[in-house]
Amino acid sequence: MLTGGGARAAYQVGALRALAELIPAKASPFQVIAGVSAGAINAVSIACGANDFRAATKHLFDMWGKLSPDCVYRTSALNLLGIGSRWLKDLAAGGILGSSRINYLLDTAPLRAMLAAKLPLSKLSLHFASGLLHGVAVSATSYADGLAVTFFDGSREIEPWRRSMRVGVRERLRLQHVLASSSIPIFFPPVKIGKLYYADGCVCMHNPLSPAIHLGADRILAIGVQTAKVPRIGNPPAIAHGDWLRPSEIAGVLMNALFLDALEADLERLERVNQTVSLLPADMRGTSAQPLRNIPVLALRPSQDLGSLAADQPVKFPRILRYLLKGIGAEGETGSDLLSYLAFEREYVGRLMQLGYEDTLKQRGAVEEFLEDQVLDTSGVA
Repeated sequence: MLTGGGARAAYQVGALRALAELIPAKASPFQVIAGVSAGAINAVSIACGANDFRAATKHLFDMWGKLSPDCVYRTSALNLLGIGSRWLKDLAAGGILGSSRINYLLDTAPLRAMLAAKLPLSKLSLHFASGLLHGVAVSATSYADGLAVTFFDGSREIEPWRRSMRVGVRERLRLQHVLASSSIPIFFPPVKIGKLYYADGCVCMHNPLSPAIHLGADRILAIGVQTAKVPRIGNPPAIAHGDWLRPSEIAGVLMNALFLDALEADLERLERVNQTVSLLPADMRGTSAQPLRNIPVLALRPSQDLGSLAADQPVKFPRILRYLLKGIGAEGETGSDLLSYLAFEREYVGRLMQLGYEDTLKQRGAVEEFLEDQVLDTSGVA
């Protein structure tokens, strides 16, 4: 299960590359793959290459390694100023001059073109038919009703689901689903699927592990993009604010809440459920249709704060975008959390991939023990 957060998802790419080195089997050991936000891009990419996990991770690593902002959004001064002027007209004129029909800050046409060329989505149906994959899911947020909508495809055994504020819908996965899942609100344009518009899946997905569970996973390897946090009890934070709080800092906290915190809460929730299930007699573990089961989980997290690693990135942003972000205080340490979501710079992406690679290798023992059965089960699959 891969979470997201813009450029931060590069950390997962490094972790996946390390996993490919640790796993001897050619085929992917993961028959269930779920992703949300930028993690949906990574999830679908490795799913498309399920027949050769090492080659799939190398393909993903190469794609991220060549990234630059203009691969993700249009960076020309003319384009950025054009979008900014349309926003300014709408806000200043109060609708008197009519709406310019603008609801995003960055034009992601380059991202669409790149993913169209790099994601061979037609291969998914072949992997489902061969049994290499059981199910693949990406999650998005519906602008119509605020639901977290998980679009999935795979085995006919998988049933659609409906829970409080989240649903699972079977559809053949297309580029639109991946783009919708990774469309950061306000920054990136809404994506239309059918007759409805969708945004980044992290906005309303408070249970990011649930799609993998609904797809039938019997254990979950989750790769997050946030360091583990220890709650403070009675002690103030080490950092102190000045006499005012910059908009970029407020935006950074909001972005972290949307993209990062849900996985940590869901991991804690699953561990509690596992403990409870382990105490129940077998005849009390739900019904045959909805059994309660213990689902082991291993979480791979960054050993360093990914936001702080972006502190030196503003000077590398396109000049006009740097100018606009500086206006809300997004520069250096004060805007690092916000900037880290948009820092699709080769240097920053490289740092994150290297960190993900090293962090995963440091947990080699835990990873090999956790994946041992799957590795053995798939080692003979071509």
